[in-house]
Amino acid sequence: MEVVQMSKDYSALVHGFMQSEIDALQEIDSSVTDNNYNDVIDTLLNIDGKLIFMGVGKSGLIGRKLAATFSSTGTPSFFVHATESVHGDLGMIQKNDTVVLISNSGETKEILAPIPSLKRIGTKLIAFTGKDTSSLAKQCDLTLVIPIDHEADKLNLAPTNSSTGVLVVGDSIACTVSELKGFTKENFATFHPGGALGKKLLKSQSV
Repeated sequence: MEVVQMSKDYSALVHGFMQSEIDALQEIDSSVTDNNYNDVIDTLLNIDGKLIFMGVGKSGLIGRKLAATFSSTGTPSFFVHATESVHGDLGMIQKNDTVVLISNSGETKEILAPIPSLKRIGTKLIAFTGKDTSSLAKQCDLTLVIPIDHEADKLNLAPTNSSTGVLVVGDSIACTVSELKGFTKENFATFHPGGALGKKLLKSQSV
């Protein structure tokens, strides 16, 4: 690939791509008006087992981060790679668990493959997707549509706006569930004793 020759003012490009992601988040924010969010949050508040995120590619990376966020804020959670799930990792999942499957298109074959087995296990299935008419949405118990009409890059190909959207929505739901559970600073310190943050929290408890 040849580097495109242009002036050294790269900040205009950075601002443009950043603004694209900001605009995408504003569109998502304006869509948070229906009962789907309430249904998802009610489900997460009443989980008897664990919360499991599943995805591949960039969606998988976002799923890993969301599992970490939920775990550290009071909802036991972990990530299972969708491809690995059908090669034995479904054994990590039990009937009383809830699985969030992430796919912007809702047609990714790797994310659809474990659904029949998950249904046999009896887990609750939640779709995080950009399309309510997708195969993923149709096969899950609940669907949270995270609308994205384009990605940030000029080719409209790289998962950027879509992955950021899922991350922000997931983080926001995690914070909502945590607050509704009455999760405290002391609880957080128990789950996060390491690093500067853990040291600060534990010190404040001992005062």
